[in-house]
Amino acid sequence: MSEATEEFFAGLVRHGHERLTRKTCGSIRFDLIHPDGTDHWLVTIDRGTVRVTREARTADTVIHADESLFERMARGEVKPLSAWLRNDITTEGQFRYVVLLERLFAPPPGARHPRAVGPTARDRA
Repeated sequence: MSEATEEFFAGLVRHGHERLTRKTCGSIRFDLIHPDGTDHWLVTIDRGTVRVTREARTADTVIHADESLFERMARGEVKPLSAWLRNDITTEGQFRYVVLLERLFAPPPGARHPRAVGPTARDRA
């Protein structure tokens, strides 16, 4: 298992009480497929509290992905929703968690928030 994968899941727990998960309740299981089998990661979100376990339990949404593709998503090199549209990852269950994935993963390398580069109210005045 890669360092990027481990760091991604550890980061979810550290940053759980952020705005994007505080109204969310549900679970997402990631099935990461590699030559030796499948690794399971269960992410449970309860109004901002995020827990991550290595269980293969039932979840609201199950994401099936090749481990190497998931590593690229964790590093911000591949966007989850784009990967889903290309059928590089497949899902079962509630679609709303697929959309949430886009916010959970790192931005692409070198990306900046639009407010950091756009004009401020002071600049427009």
